[in-house]
Amino acid sequence: MNTSSSQEMLSLALQIKQWGQELGFQQVGISDTDLSEAEAHLQNWLNKNFHGEMDYMQRHGTKRSRPPLLHEGTKSVISVRMDYLPESAAAMNKSLADPASAYISRYALGRDYHKMMRNRLQKLADKIQAQAGSFGYRTFVDSAPVLEKALAEKAGLGWIGKHSNLINRQAGSWFFLGEIFTDLPLPSDNKASSHCGICRACMDICPTQAIVAPYLVDARRCVSYLTIELHGSIPEELRPLIGNRIYGCDDCQIICPWNRFARMTGEKDFSPRHQLNTRQLLDVFAWTEATFLTKTEGSAIRRIGHERWLRNIAVALGNATASPQILEALKPMLNHYSEMVREHVQWALNQQLAKAAS
Repeated sequence: MNTSSSQEMLSLALQIKQWGQELGFQQVGISDTDLSEAEAHLQNWLNKNFHGEMDYMQRHGTKRSRPPLLHEGTKSVISVRMDYLPESAAAMNKSLADPASAYISRYALGRDYHKMMRNRLQKLADKIQAQAGSFGYRTFVDSAPVLEKALAEKAGLGWIGKHSNLINRQAGSWFFLGEIFTDLPLPSDNKASSHCGICRACMDICPTQAIVAPYLVDARRCVSYLTIELHGSIPEELRPLIGNRIYGCDDCQIICPWNRFARMTGEKDFSPRHQLNTRQLLDVFAWTEATFLTKTEGSAIRRIGHERWLRNIAVALGNATASPQILEALKPMLNHYSEMVREHVQWALNQQLAKAAS
């Protein structure tokens, strides 16, 4: 950067926010790199082993909470949010209320957001470079050890709610986050203040009671962790609580009163693909690995693989209303090559048979 007076930086910051909105981000904010408060919270969470098998949460040491260690020379962080809500709360609740329906977290219904948002962030960085000259930067979309919610909170995009998601007063919480770490000394926005008050709707609705205290989630109990992050067997005592959720969980967001202000996304990439918002459990349980790979191409769902996909659906089938069709679908899967799949199918069979006998 050739010149960097505070007035020029203020002018550039205003332009960055305008460019960001023109590129399809609903909001852009800027923060400094001091995350000492968030670092203490993260360390406390790790000390309680609430991260479960997510070793990557501690693998990078303090890089996650100290941006200059992750990208040398970082002075400011540009945070962006992009709305992704593809359907109404009524539609989501209808799917959750039907035990035969396969519920997939609504962030994963469309195309994987990582690549699309990274491309937009790169365009924003290009605009900054065209205006300000060469500068040091690196873009992130959930792609490295970044405390994105803490940074977004400092940048004024919203506050971290009791369920640990970011909430915006005008937009709720149905949005993705992304960042540009930069060596430009940009002026910081004001940190967002919390507006959860005494509300504990998210804590009460959580199917597995994973929100063990306000702002503290035990990931080992969280349905999103169990169906996406966990590689092995789902603990038996938690299986009945998962219901028909086969990939992630949205309950804490659906119930949040601030989401009455959430707007439906205008991004076609986030629209449901392959009718993933209305699929039945028996339908998706019948997918071969080849079908699974085809239907989840370009989707976040693909990362769990076909084996864990079957594991999750088997649990949901065990939780479904007793049905001869379900028994018929489960029995052949007792011969599946995967021991983990066989174990969850056997559990589901036992659940179905017990219901049929009662």
